[in-house]
Amino acid sequence: MEHSFSLDEVEVLAFETLTSAGASSAAARAVARSTRLAERDGIRSHGLLYLPIYAEHLLCGKVSVSAIPSVTTPRSGLVHVDADHGFAHTAIDAGWDKLTQAARANGIAAMSVKNSYNCGVLGHHAERLATDGLIGLCFTHAPASIAPPGGKLPVVGTNPFSIAVPDAQGGALLVIDQSASAIAKSEILLRSREGEPIEPGWALDAEGNETLDADAALVGSMLPAGGYKGFGVGLLVEILAAALTGANLSTEASPFSGSKGGPPGTGQFFIAIDPAGSGESGFNGAMMRLAASITDQPGARLPGQRRAVNRARIEAEGVSISDDLLARIRAAAALPT
Repeated sequence: MEHSFSLDEVEVLAFETLTSAGASSAAARAVARSTRLAERDGIRSHGLLYLPIYAEHLLCGKVSVSAIPSVTTPRSGLVHVDADHGFAHTAIDAGWDKLTQAARANGIAAMSVKNSYNCGVLGHHAERLATDGLIGLCFTHAPASIAPPGGKLPVVGTNPFSIAVPDAQGGALLVIDQSASAIAKSEILLRSREGEPIEPGWALDAEGNETLDADAALVGSMLPAGGYKGFGVGLLVEILAAALTGANLSTEASPFSGSKGGPPGTGQFFIAIDPAGSGESGFNGAMMRLAASITDQPGARLPGQRRAVNRARIEAEGVSISDDLLARIRAAAALPT
C-alpha cells in the first residue's frame, strides 16, 4: 500500500524521526529540510530512504547528538568548520554566512568542513550558492568504494562534485551534480532495498567481476564513470574534500550505512565565486548565450532541468511512501504507527 504525503508532511516526518532518535532541533531542522528537497526533486535515494539510516547512526553514535560545530577564519578568504562529528548540514549552515560574505569581499572564498558526515544532495548546496548570486563549486567525499583502474581494493568514494551558476534573477541557471562513480551508491542501496537488479556498468562484486546483483555490488566496488577519467575525478575530490580539510581519507572513513565503526569523519569543500569580482561585466550575457546554444537544440536540456521538472510536479502532487518504508522510518526512532 502506498501513502501520499505532501512535502510539508515529509519534512515533519523527518524532523520527528530525527528528534526522536536524539538529534537537536537545529540539526533535525537542517536534515529534515534536506530530506524534503531531495523528495521534491525526485531524488529518492537521498530522501526518506535515508531516514532510518540517519536515526540508526544517531542512536549508535556514528553521528553525535551533542555536536556543536566550530567556525574559524584562518585567512580572509577561507572559512574552516569542524563539524564535531555531527550532521554535515548543521556544520555547513554554521559557516555559510561567513563564506558568502568573504566571497563578496574578496571575489572568491572557500570553506572546508572536517569531522563531518553525509551532506545529502550536493547539488542543493551548489544551488544555494547560486541563489545567493555566486558561482558554487562543491566537493564531498565518501567511504572508499571505487578501486583504481587495474586494482580491486577501493581507494576513493563515489566522491561527487557539483557546480551551479546564478541566473541573475535569484535562481540557478544550471546545476551540474555528478559523482566519480557510474552511479551514486545510494541508488544501489535503493535497488537492494527494493529487490531490483542494477544496470550493467555500475559495479563489481567482491571478486572483481561485473555484477547486476545490488547486494553483491554493496560488498564489492563501484565502477568509475568513464573508466580512469572517473577515478581521476574521484582523486580530485579526495584531495579537496579530505586531504585539504583534515578529514579522514575515504579509506579511513567508516561506512555511511550500518552501525559498523565510529563516526566517518568525512569532509566537504566549497568554493564561492562572485561573478562581479572578476572585473568583467559580460558574465551573465555569456552564460545566457551558452545556455541558449544548448536549449535551442531539440531534445537537449541544461543540467538540472530534469530536477526542475520533477520539482514542479512533486510540489503539486506530493510523494508516495510505501508501507514498508514508512514502517522502517517509524520503527527506526520508535515513532507511533
